[in-house]
Amino acid sequence: MTHTGAGGLIITEVQYANKFKRDRKRLENSLRKRLDEKIKDLYRNPMPAGLRFEKLQGYRNPDIYTIHITGNYKASLEINGSTAKLRRVRNHNEIDRQP
Repeated sequence: MTHTGAGGLIITEVQYANKFKRDRKRLENSLRKRLDEKIKDLYRNPMPAGLRFEKLQGYRNPDIYTIHITGNYKASLEINGSTAKLRRVRNHNEIDRQP
């Protein structure tokens, strides 16, 4: 299945880094459910407006992006070709320091 977002971005695969899996397990159930919904949104549309999809400055090779889960939580991901790899899910400040 192919998913096309704004700017022609196409995502055909979503991967989960081990750190992301550990971070997700540590979340409270309500936050984990919200995260899962946001991931579904991301998969349907690689750059959905409601996720506040942003590129983090200063990161290249790979470029690192974030999506907002709540006002205080973000998930980081990298996009290589048509693969999105979810890296971390932490509070806003931690993601900005160690995406």
